[in-house]
Amino acid sequence: MTKSTSFTFRHILSVPTMLLHILVIPVFFLCFVLLYQSEWMYDFLSMGLGSDRLVLNVLMLMCILLGVLCASRIPMTACRRYIHMSWLPYTLWTLAELVVFACFAALYMALMYGDYGYFPALGMCMMLAIATIAYPYVIINAIVCAVYPGETETAEEDLVRFADNTGRLKLVIAHDVLLYIEAQENYVNIHYLEGEVLKEYSLRQSMRGVEELMEKHGIIRCQRSYFVNPRHVKVLRRDKEGIILAELDTSGVKPVPVSPKYYDQLSRVL
Repeated sequence: MTKSTSFTFRHILSVPTMLLHILVIPVFFLCFVLLYQSEWMYDFLSMGLGSDRLVLNVLMLMCILLGVLCASRIPMTACRRYIHMSWLPYTLWTLAELVVFACFAALYMALMYGDYGYFPALGMCMMLAIATIAYPYVIINAIVCAVYPGETETAEEDLVRFADNTGRLKLVIAHDVLLYIEAQENYVNIHYLEGEVLKEYSLRQSMRGVEELMEKHGIIRCQRSYFVNPRHVKVLRRDKEGIILAELDTSGVKPVPVSPKYYDQLSRVL
């Protein structure tokens, strides 16, 4: 199943934002712990062996954090085209990163200092994670949202869910990015936008099979083999052979043919 991410999360899951998480969060953790040095952090991370051991342990925990972020953020960004992310699963994913970091950090501390049990170390590492690296997570995501203030997630009712002729869900996109649908033998070719990129998805389905779904989302039948999204129709015109064509507002998209039977219906909604 392929899903398109909301426009906001295409920025949150972008490569620059991924690099910000991977590079900024470990550095922030290192600087915060070494500069702030609260009493409980110093006692735990130095294990009573002085500031040299504190620096060593903080550097090791920073490397663990870097590894966790690479193992989490790189696959998340690589798969961003195939997942639909919203704030709830993204927040849970972020919390999972904190927990995994705390688990590996506690394992390191317990193995290095045998007198300190794993579960007491886990509790301290969870406190350390929440007290330090929670801040850069919030700051980075706040910056991304501030840079793109008008961009919001697509509501559930605005998502078009395409299933094949066996009923299996194959593609989920927002109705306003759908350009047109073209029939081709036993398939329908769905033409849509992903950001500024033109995409095409071939779905094993008939025009009749998607007709009710198209009516629900205001996508108009304009010819026996075509549905068109009237939100993207710029103008209706006749070519030199008298064929009616719907010009779309997206460059690089071919005009969609309109038959006289459906012309009035389409022109009324423009």
